[in-house]
Amino acid sequence: MIARALVASPTPPAQIAADELRAAYEWVPLDQAEQVVALGGDGFMLQTLHRMLEEGSPKPVFGMNRGTVGFLMNDWRVENLPDRIATAKAIRVAPLQMRATTVAGDQFTYAAINEVSLLRETRQTAKIEISVNGRVALPELACDGVLVATPAGSTAYNLSARGPILPLQAKMLALTPISPFRPRRWSGAILQDDTAVCFTILEAKNRPVSAVADQIEVRDVAKVEI
Repeated sequence: MIARALVASPTPPAQIAADELRAAYEWVPLDQAEQVVALGGDGFMLQTLHRMLEEGSPKPVFGMNRGTVGFLMNDWRVENLPDRIATAKAIRVAPLQMRATTVAGDQFTYAAINEVSLLRETRQTAKIEISVNGRVALPELACDGVLVATPAGSTAYNLSARGPILPLQAKMLALTPISPFRPRRWSGAILQDDTAVCFTILEAKNRPVSAVADQIEVRDVAKVEI
């Protein structure tokens, strides 16, 4: 018998669903589980994946939607859960690694399952040089920001910024500008998922920019490597 753990968002729909599943199946603590069932929305799925990354114990997660969009989740049903998990198609999510260097010279490294986004901190337009695999692809992007999204994150902030939706199985990344001013017609690019992207902040002291790996923010960055 496969040992499974149940985790749920604190929202009422997720907690009600969790009570139903606890009554129907046997569960073990998360640290003893071979598989995890997560109840909530896409945000809670990301939170669950980050938790396991931080603990160094990634496990397969079968999500059921008790949230809003549920792009990363399966439909909610109590019945036949073991059979559903056994026949589910596995999707491997490869997180991004963000290495951010601040204007002061401090370095921070974080994982991002959805996206790494750069955002201007003040009313001043950000000016960012973009390099791809060591080559300068765009000498200056004047914008509110720019992001790199995984397929899992392509329907989140990336979609709001008019970036492309990527199939979960696709080995691609979306490079998407946020409110670009110049070059005005540049709409971004789709890259292979083994691509190294580097953002260099131009006039970093006068036009401060923050970098965000999912929900973790580093302010006043001078350079961000992904």
